Amino acid sequence: MLCLPLIVFSQVPSDSNRVNLFETVCIDSNAVNQFPFINFDKNLFAFPTNEHANWDMLYASMDSMIRFKDRKLNFYHIGGSHIQADIYTHDFRSFLQRNWPGLQGHRGLVFPFNLAKTNNPSNYRFTSSNKWSGYRSVIQRPKFVHYGITGAAISCSDSLIDLNFIYKKTRVSPPIEALRIYHNSGVIPFEFNFGSNELYIESVRRCAEMGYTEIQFTDAIDSLDIQFIRNTKESYRLDLYGFELMNSQPGISYNSIGINGAGLYTYLDNEFFLRDLKQSPPDFFAFSVGTNDAFVPYASFKPEIYKRNLEDMVKIVLEANPNCAILLTVPNDCYYKRRYPNKNTERQRDVIIELAKEYNTGVWDFYGFMGGLGSSDTWRNANLMRNDLVHFTKEGYHLKGELYIDAFLKYLNQKECEQENINF
Repeated sequence: MLCLPLIVFSQVPSDSNRVNLFETVCIDSNAVNQFPFINFDKNLFAFPTNEHANWDMLYASMDSMIRFKDRKLNFYHIGGSHIQADIYTHDFRSFLQRNWPGLQGHRGLVFPFNLAKTNNPSNYRFTSSNKWSGYRSVIQRPKFVHYGITGAAISCSDSLIDLNFIYKKTRVSPPIEALRIYHNSGVIPFEFNFGSNELYIESVRRCAEMGYTEIQFTDAIDSLDIQFIRNTKESYRLDLYGFELMNSQPGISYNSIGINGAGLYTYLDNEFFLRDLKQSPPDFFAFSVGTNDAFVPYASFKPEIYKRNLEDMVKIVLEANPNCAILLTVPNDCYYKRRYPNKNTERQRDVIIELAKEYNTGVWDFYGFMGGLGSSDTWRNANLMRNDLVHFTKEGYHLKGELYIDAFLKYLNQKECEQENINF
């Protein structure tokens, strides 16, 4: 039976002034013994330069948020199928929204992947009695679809459309005090009805040019029952690009943005990515895009193109918020066509470190500490990776989530110690 590692935290003394605001963290020793092929000591956020002002600002914001409950922070994590599944990212989200009392934050971006006929995260569910057409930016780019930050869309031309949302299989279900619906740009001929929650509507703000409608509720709700009622006899196709679930509570929203098969080029071609990102500017942005960019024969991979694309995405994030802390993660080891250890990942790591030096970002070298070239076969033998030698098993993703939390808290704890020394 697979025994997953547990993260162990020290208790924060009730009378502490500064020390242990961010709890000391370590991976349980049983996990270290069970998975000797993982270099747990190297599981950390590395900084190739001594200049990382944006990360210092993130630490200061975290410190103030936890002490005074005085702000909200927007975290984003972008990638391909690893992120669309939202397993290890949801583990991280759950940690962030449960670890510090009174800092639940809001859920942030969600998309009805199941209505688009692709795999949906297990922590929420959309249902509808209508028939929808689904579009994903990786494989479908019709002229009438204008992708935004989610990289996906669903469309329906019915005159009466219903859509329901509920939380499922999750330890965190932040209350919904406001809802932002991303849809066709321009004026859309639909009225919105919210069923039994209609009484709670305080205001409806339509931002036609920005392609969204924002609804404020007088009381918090935990599910959505929406009807889109067309107010014209003329046919009209309603395109939905995602939903943002918001509230006024302090804390962190953790937005996972993932499309199966996506590469950097996918998101660069999404014309409204930056426009949407600016609606809730990022304080932290993690890039886990690269497996699909490099899933080609060695001679076909062009590191200079990968670097240019990654740099362009970094610039987009910094345009949305010049003070955003950026984390570049090195993709996991994989096998090309299940037969050949993919040597392109090492070349991606070189590119990532180069860019980290140029833009003063952090680096999470998952490839390195998981064991490097060929290590995905070892992870498969430990029931942590699937037979495709690209994706992880459920247990593997949860382990990755534990490692991610561990690395994040190591960073915060290190900064806490530095501040303690400065104040000494």
